[in-house]
Amino acid sequence: MLYHLLFPFADQFGAFNLFRYQTFRSGGAMVTGLLISFAMGPRVIAWLKSKQAEGQPIRLDGPEGHLVRKKGTPTMGGFLILLALIVSTLLWADLANGYVWVTLFVTVGFGAIGFFDDYKKLTRRSSRGLSSRGKLVAQVAISAVAGVAIVLLTHDPSIRTALAVPFFKNVLIELGWTFFIPLAVLVITGASNAVNLTDGLDGLAIVPSMIAAGCFALIAYLSGNLKFADYLQIHHVTGAGELAVFCAALIGSGLGFLWYNAPPAMVFMGDTGSLSIGGAIGTISVITKHELVLAIVGGLFVLETVSVIVQVASFKLTGKRVFRMAPLHHHFEKKGWQEPTIVIRFWIIASVLALAGLSTLKLR
Repeated sequence: MLYHLLFPFADQFGAFNLFRYQTFRSGGAMVTGLLISFAMGPRVIAWLKSKQAEGQPIRLDGPEGHLVRKKGTPTMGGFLILLALIVSTLLWADLANGYVWVTLFVTVGFGAIGFFDDYKKLTRRSSRGLSSRGKLVAQVAISAVAGVAIVLLTHDPSIRTALAVPFFKNVLIELGWTFFIPLAVLVITGASNAVNLTDGLDGLAIVPSMIAAGCFALIAYLSGNLKFADYLQIHHVTGAGELAVFCAALIGSGLGFLWYNAPPAMVFMGDTGSLSIGGAIGTISVITKHELVLAIVGGLFVLETVSVIVQVASFKLTGKRVFRMAPLHHHFEKKGWQEPTIVIRFWIIASVLALAGLSTLKLR
């Protein structure tokens, strides 16, 4: 919005020329998201507490001590992240960019799914919300619409429905509409649910999400810049650079939320936040043609998801469990690790994997 309002007057006021630069607007979006989260945090938390007398329902079969330590903590804190993210993006992004609207569509859509899931849990006083099938159908529908929109918005026909392979500069696997849309659905829905599975301890999901957002802010900026894309020999995606503003807004909003979500958490993000954040990052990876790199950058989310898949498969096939409890972070809790130890060590793992993912930009 500010870009459209102020940049046209750059000839009269030289300072307004700054709004042409995505880097400047990304910085503005980050600061704005942070300030909104800081300012609105106490009000949002107080409002959530007034509506949730007993707080988020805690799993009865969860790690020992959760019922005592986390009882009464309100959920749906993802609403704070979404509020700051959406407002700052609308203020600082170029709203004529279709990719921005597709990403916002997925973010709001998945946030709505998460909201109804959290609401069901609260009204039923149970850790079970919407049915898994109902959530999945809604996620697939939103992801499919986003996938179609991404194909239609991509200018270069050579990459429109293709899958880029990291480490190889000229390798493109042409999938066509028939296979690219299902791939987009898999990536967006998978990323959303992976972040959701990781969100089980105070601060555990939000920091790796911000790390991934920072990586994709850089990837989006480089992919959207013809000179940088050519130098790094990555595929140029016209208009993708504007998503750096969205990612920066997500980082700022996440930092503000972390202030209240740090152990011991004053509020949980809930499915409202985790589903929307994961969906947004997945969407950006599809737009920038870095779907496979997401599996490296978001490797922590992949590990958490795989731990659940392995646990369920092992129990159904053999009647035995591989982990003491899944997802993986609960396994370490069962082993006696303290919650802050698990959280910080998982942050370190997420940082290392993010650096490994970024290395694919140069290793060609």
